[in-house]
Amino acid sequence: MIEVKVGLGYDVHKFEKGRKLILGGVEIPYDKGLAGHSDADVLIHALIDAILGAAGLGDIGEHFPDTEIAYKDIDSSLLLKKVLAIIENKFRVNNVDCIIVAQRPKLSPYKEQIRIKLSELLKIEKKRINVKAKTEEGLGFTGRQEGIKAYVIVSLEELGVDIKK
Repeated sequence: MIEVKVGLGYDVHKFEKGRKLILGGVEIPYDKGLAGHSDADVLIHALIDAILGAAGLGDIGEHFPDTEIAYKDIDSSLLLKKVLAIIENKFRVNNVDCIIVAQRPKLSPYKEQIRIKLSELLKIEKKRINVKAKTEEGLGFTGRQEGIKAYVIVSLEELGVDIKK
């Protein structure tokens, strides 16, 4: 019998001039990026939290604190790879479902690129990844174009090896 674990991730970052906008490891053309200690890839941060949650290993801040200079401006894809190394041989990512919430920029043209990039990073088939882009119809901080948030749910298949933090 296959043991399946599910994790939910959430992250939010405000916009900041002078930074690149990176979502799911893909650079999106826009006049501002997201503020953060790392590259502020809100989607990968939510994905990391979902994976860590499903594995019972805490959250992104415990593993990669924003007080640590080593993570300053780091590519979040590298953080994801570190998390995947932690769960390697213990869990396999089964599937991923993502929601990116942003009034602007319009993300529909980039959803497929993001799926491809996440497929490469997670080393799973693209068909196991779903990316949705939503607006909040002008409501809240995302609706006012102050930032972006992301939700991710992940299912992991347990490979039968006990892991410790």
